[in-house]
Amino acid sequence: MFRRIKNRFLRYFLIFIYFVIIFFCSIELNFLWLFGYSPDMHDIKNPSMSLASEVYYADGTLIGRYYKENRSPVEFKQISPNIINGLIATEDVRFYHHNGVDFFSFFTSMLSTAKGERRGGSTITQQLAKNLFETRKKKSQGFIRHIPVIRTVVYKCKEWLTAFKIEHVYSKQEILTMYLNTVPFGNNTYGVKTASLKLFNKTPDAVTPAEAATMVGMLKATSTYNPINNPKHSLERRNIVLGQMLKYDYIKRAQYDTSVDKPIKLDLTYVANEGQGDSYLRQAVERWLKKWLKENDYDLYNDGLKIYTTIDPRLQQYAEEAVAEKMKMLQKRFYTLWGNKNPWQDLDGNEIKDFVLKNEQRLPIYTKLQKKYGSNTTLINQYFERPKHMKVFTWHGESDTTFSTIDSIKYYAKLLNTGMMSLEPTTGKIKVWVGGINYKYFNYDHVNQSRRQAGSTFKPFAYLTALDNGFTPCDKFTDKPVSIKYTDEGRDQVWEPNNADFHFSYQEMSLRWAMGKSVNSITAQLTEKVGWNKIVDYAHKVGIESPLRAIPSVSLGSNDVSVFEMVRAYGTFLNKGKKVDPILVTKITEQDGTVLKEFELKEEQVISEETAWLMLYMFRGGMEEPGGTSQALWEYTGLWKKSSNQIGGKTGTSSKYVDGWYMGITKDLVTGVWVGDDDRTVHFTSSETGEGSHTALPIFARFMEKVYADPKSGYTPGPFPKPWSKITKKYDCPSPVPAVDSIATDSLYKPHLDSLKAIPDPTAAPENQQPKATDR
Repeated sequence: MFRRIKNRFLRYFLIFIYFVIIFFCSIELNFLWLFGYSPDMHDIKNPSMSLASEVYYADGTLIGRYYKENRSPVEFKQISPNIINGLIATEDVRFYHHNGVDFFSFFTSMLSTAKGERRGGSTITQQLAKNLFETRKKKSQGFIRHIPVIRTVVYKCKEWLTAFKIEHVYSKQEILTMYLNTVPFGNNTYGVKTASLKLFNKTPDAVTPAEAATMVGMLKATSTYNPINNPKHSLERRNIVLGQMLKYDYIKRAQYDTSVDKPIKLDLTYVANEGQGDSYLRQAVERWLKKWLKENDYDLYNDGLKIYTTIDPRLQQYAEEAVAEKMKMLQKRFYTLWGNKNPWQDLDGNEIKDFVLKNEQRLPIYTKLQKKYGSNTTLINQYFERPKHMKVFTWHGESDTTFSTIDSIKYYAKLLNTGMMSLEPTTGKIKVWVGGINYKYFNYDHVNQSRRQAGSTFKPFAYLTALDNGFTPCDKFTDKPVSIKYTDEGRDQVWEPNNADFHFSYQEMSLRWAMGKSVNSITAQLTEKVGWNKIVDYAHKVGIESPLRAIPSVSLGSNDVSVFEMVRAYGTFLNKGKKVDPILVTKITEQDGTVLKEFELKEEQVISEETAWLMLYMFRGGMEEPGGTSQALWEYTGLWKKSSNQIGGKTGTSSKYVDGWYMGITKDLVTGVWVGDDDRTVHFTSSETGEGSHTALPIFARFMEKVYADPKSGYTPGPFPKPWSKITKKYDCPSPVPAVDSIATDSLYKPHLDSLKAIPDPTAAPENQQPKATDR
């Protein structure tokens, strides 16, 4: 049809126009899926900004938010003319004179680029199209994205089409408002309101011309012109923006002269009080929901979900207070114990000389330094030895200091940490989740991410196996040396565990007494009788998921487990022998309250009601049997205001006092506490300072005191439940009170000599009220 046009130049021009139209139509229609998605008019009229999901406590109180873009929208009238004028003068001076695409600016920018002076030609409307509708994101791309030059042309054409649609639907004021509410300012800051508050502690209607110019200047490159990180470049860019505002008569000469000579004055005191900060609990909820989100194609950071947890805000507060109070004291004790000596030691008690070097090598920067300096260790060492200004965690608040990287490694290596969880087994609801001492500085969760040696908190699984296979709490064993031969990985081995003081009393003890006192020799004999493979099976049956090495020492806690699975396993005993899948989230809704998912209790009967009740009776032995390792709880008077109250539990300590545990059981709750250092070579040195009854038990005790002291907590002291079914086994067999009580242990290791004098426990009761026995 073009052949009928005699004028060759007109014919070529019309052919060009024809193919341009075809090209744009192909992009718009995503012909053969080559060009990817383009927003249609419905999308333009209903733009979808990413919405933060919110997570709540059980009572509806906000815990935090999940978002990728920290934004807070404002209306046009809430934006200072200084910002509007600075933006137009710098980014799109012909904004009010085009319909979304400024071809004059586009072609002049191409000429400038050809001359070596690179200049952008995108209008504000085009930038909005790119920001709001993500026209260059992967999901908006088709096969063409694999062709380098053509894909750039397609991107630009798609922006033009989207910009024309935007201009057709919205007024200029609305476009400016949407742009300023969506534009990124770096550091996860989106929108002019969030930026002005963060930088100047002002709402966007109150900023001065200089402040507005600083913010507008950042839009060219949010990192390069960030006034916090690059004040020099930011100042230069600000003055360029002020020059543009003067050039196009948006400010007077006097305003320009006054503003351009002033340094950038920031006010960084604004702190958003929106409950959106990260925390152990917020991250735990995200991990807990990961599978559901994937299966149901929801994005926690974009889809505006409302998530309701099982966490009780009162109990959570009391747990965090108890952790802070007791961990502060434990840290002081630890510092006093070691003084100026380094606490990282090998199994023989010798300082690990390359401890700092190994920690340096784990840092991401170490690989970069190796690439930069090669084998020149002197220059690498100089980097790590160079003092730097930094903020560090202390128990007296965040502290400004000057540390080298080596100083920092040594400092943080000496800080103790903890994990704590509380479960209501009858409902399966998790009531407390404390992942550590401070999420900002230690974001590794010690409830379900960390796994540590369980020590004697694992012993009850040996006694459970025995009770469920013919033994009774009254069956007796003699405290005597034990030698067990076994084969491990094809090698013949002999295990000969010792008691705490390397002393055997040769006294007959009931199983309840032996478990309450945590006697290693009797636990080892019982392990040999029932079989260590069977103990592993029972531990898995009641809730332990970690792989367990089936060797005789398994019953003394030689395997690594998490606080989460230990609490779940102990919860089986309080839940009539039913193992539960702990619930952290009760329901998920959309913004309008439409319920998307409700999570219900899942439980499975894994042991009989009789065995479960007998195990609760065994746990009470830690308080009631002579030398019971939980007897330090008697010193917390807030636990015993009701004479009928009963508490059961088990202490535990791993080799060399590396890990301290306490598993506490009341009539309503099961609570697990772990205390230790993130690096296993760092530890206490004696039973008096480092065993579970002196590290983890005090946190549990203080927590329960706070809970019982609050009548609104919903949890009161009282006796354990009566038997749920007929008890066919003998269990009431009081133990004789010995004239001299030996020291019990929950440790796999006993040093030949406690060379250091015991450091007084700041949490301990007066001397005349000390508990009768201690625990490792």
